[in-house]
Amino acid sequence: MSVEPDRTWRDTPLIFERSRTGRRAGRPPIPDLPTPDVPESLRRARPPRLPELSEPEIVRHFTALADRTFGVDTGFYPLGSCTMKHNPRVNERLASLPGFRDLHPYQDDDGAQGALELMWRLQEMLAEIAGLPAVTLQPAAGSQGELTGLMLMRAYFADRGEDRDTIITADTAHGTNPASVTMAGFKLEKVETDARGNLDLEDLRAKVNDRTAGLMLTNPSTLGLFDEGIEAVAEIFHDAGALLYYDGANLNAVVGISRPGDMGFDIVHYNLHKTFSQPHGGGGPGGGPVAVRESIEPYLPAPTVVRDGDAFRLDHDRPKSIGRVRGFAGPFGVFVRSYAYMRAYGPGLKEMSEVAVLNANYVLARLRDVYDLPYDRHCMHEFVLSARNLKREHGITALDVAKRLMDYGIHPPTIYFPLVVPEALMIEPTETEPKERLDGFVDAMRRIAEEAAESPEVLKEAPHGRPVRRLDEVRAAKQPILRYLFDEHPVRVDAT
Repeated sequence: MSVEPDRTWRDTPLIFERSRTGRRAGRPPIPDLPTPDVPESLRRARPPRLPELSEPEIVRHFTALADRTFGVDTGFYPLGSCTMKHNPRVNERLASLPGFRDLHPYQDDDGAQGALELMWRLQEMLAEIAGLPAVTLQPAAGSQGELTGLMLMRAYFADRGEDRDTIITADTAHGTNPASVTMAGFKLEKVETDARGNLDLEDLRAKVNDRTAGLMLTNPSTLGLFDEGIEAVAEIFHDAGALLYYDGANLNAVVGISRPGDMGFDIVHYNLHKTFSQPHGGGGPGGGPVAVRESIEPYLPAPTVVRDGDAFRLDHDRPKSIGRVRGFAGPFGVFVRSYAYMRAYGPGLKEMSEVAVLNANYVLARLRDVYDLPYDRHCMHEFVLSARNLKREHGITALDVAKRLMDYGIHPPTIYFPLVVPEALMIEPTETEPKERLDGFVDAMRRIAEEAAESPEVLKEAPHGRPVRRLDEVRAAKQPILRYLFDEHPVRVDAT
């Protein structure tokens, strides 16, 4: 695979810049109906200035934009903690079957038996993967799964008459963890990471008390490391009467290998749009089901899907339920795709995680002599390197490395996260990628390290072959241009 920078991209004018007065793509029909009386306060003073183009030019414009879109279908996408794996097309065909696609959410249970059975079987599969007995499919994203899990914690302790108000998170936690804690009305306490990349048990013991409701933890962590003291962690919390919440963002590393319930976790959320191949990005759609222990099952959102003999139904009779967290029964199309993905693997689903871990360790082994490795351990499905050696020796930052990767036709990894690693580069290759694709990425990363020493200005000014060059991100945040200003619009700098 070539690692020569890609310079084939060219700039595309704004649709307003393509506009020519008097051109039309078509005319809408004008019905012979009376014009409604619009209140004076709501009437426009003049018609809106809209772009005027012929239909072929409109099609060409949006096709050019689509051609510039980068995704897992166009190249390597090692975005750490995002699990950008291939989404099999057969899943789309199945989600588009008329019996699924055209089903109305208010359909009676008798007329939706196929859909309800699929949901019930998906619940059972997810329960087995987590090692916990009960599942709700309602949450529509991992972040909503987090909030749902914390609401379940609150309901659990309220029902027991316990006043607990604090949630502990790791200093490597995803940003949604502290946000969810705040939204759920809890106080936040952070625990440090030790020299091995595990939770610092001494710091943890000092912070857990009778006000602690629970722990939110990703395992493996965002460092890509499995916590070596997870059993001790669970014992600390359970001895204090608190609960453990498993952030399933990194579940792709352990499916079929280890189960969160067996580790001691009481509540688990899944990201169907990551681990189980529902396409994601651009705002969704996603799926964030939640699994729980028997003691928390009564509080799950209603309705749940239950089986009565050979029939399936939605169970609304749940007096202790926290109520709905999403309209209807959840994002059904996501369920179909994820169910199909798991059924395609069958008993071999474990191989998905094994290959993801193998790929990550292969890439790590080939890059550890070029970039700093903050925690010298075998990784799980992802790993974190640091560009601090390049910054110290050549003034090159993680941002410079990420921008230069774009010239090699590779999506940058996650950078500057987790926050405990300076100049962090979080890399997740997933099980999707063949060896030659991994080798191409390694070659690009090694070449960039050489460029940092030989011609650092090339990295400082990257990307060179993209439609948009290096942005002034501070100015973009402080002086955003949110609409086209026509004659007063700023002159754009040619990016080619």
